[in-house]
Amino acid sequence: MLRIFHNTTYEFIKHWKLAVILTVAFIMAGLVTFGVTGGVNYSIEFTGGTLMQVQFKQVPDVSLVRSTLDKAGITGAEIQQYGAATDYTIRARDEKQVESQAAGAEGVSKQIQAALDGQFGTGNVSILRTEAVGPKVGSELRSGAAMAMLIASLFTLIYLAIRFDWRFGAAAVLATAHDILVTFAFIKLFHIEVSLTVVAAILTLLGYSANDTIIIFDRVRENLKKPHKGLTLGQLLDRSINETLPRSIMTHATVLAATLALLVLAGEVIRPFAWVMAFGVIVATFSSIYVAGPILLWIESKYPRNDDSATALAAKAGKDTTPPST
Repeated sequence: MLRIFHNTTYEFIKHWKLAVILTVAFIMAGLVTFGVTGGVNYSIEFTGGTLMQVQFKQVPDVSLVRSTLDKAGITGAEIQQYGAATDYTIRARDEKQVESQAAGAEGVSKQIQAALDGQFGTGNVSILRTEAVGPKVGSELRSGAAMAMLIASLFTLIYLAIRFDWRFGAAAVLATAHDILVTFAFIKLFHIEVSLTVVAAILTLLGYSANDTIIIFDRVRENLKKPHKGLTLGQLLDRSINETLPRSIMTHATVLAATLALLVLAGEVIRPFAWVMAFGVIVATFSSIYVAGPILLWIESKYPRNDDSATALAAKAGKDTTPPST
């Protein structure tokens, strides 16, 4: 059986200050981007409108495509190339066009197709995919996605509260909240379109991150029951992380490999999901070590235990259980 990273003695927790600086800098960059460019880039599913993926037989002049749509009454459409030089996506989200979806979901898409056929000739433009969503449906989907994230977060909180001592639970919840916040910053910084598949990725990340932290905290809880002469909680955390490192490396590598395969080989529709999942695997690994651990140390220093655990013994002996300096 393959055995990697067994019996390691890496000191993870001592780098907590650097981790805080990196996290705060990344989140601040995301907040600045929100302030400068506005909210997230919602997909047609949430805003309403029409999305079409088209393929031209020859590389088109984008300005000609835009003027053709403008003449047909499709004003302000977003035209973006993806994949090959002949493949483009067209998004029509003008308020009047979105309202027209309520009358007939295929109305705008047929209008776009007729305009392109008239300009480039019938048969020279292939329609690969069409999505048309009315304003009411888009609003309902957006509300449903927000509710799904809220419910998932609530059940995760309840599970952690039942599973762990409140100190561990609070640290795990804050670490998971960190992951969601950093992921939203990533989505904004890299202008990833938020669709139902991206919401699915965020919900998956929510469970994945919590599970990763639970694995480490379970080992910490087991180690607290064993005699550890002269060990502070920080050193006990390092030991627990090292003991779970082989499992973590294999799990994260497997998930990341599958996600990267989707990122490279899957189509345009699934790519935002793959981006968020790939980033989420890295963030979940980071937070379970450098966010959950230091937060637990801080909580334990403020509210020490009244039992015979290693933490309580360290506190009674006057040992420092706060996050160590670098």
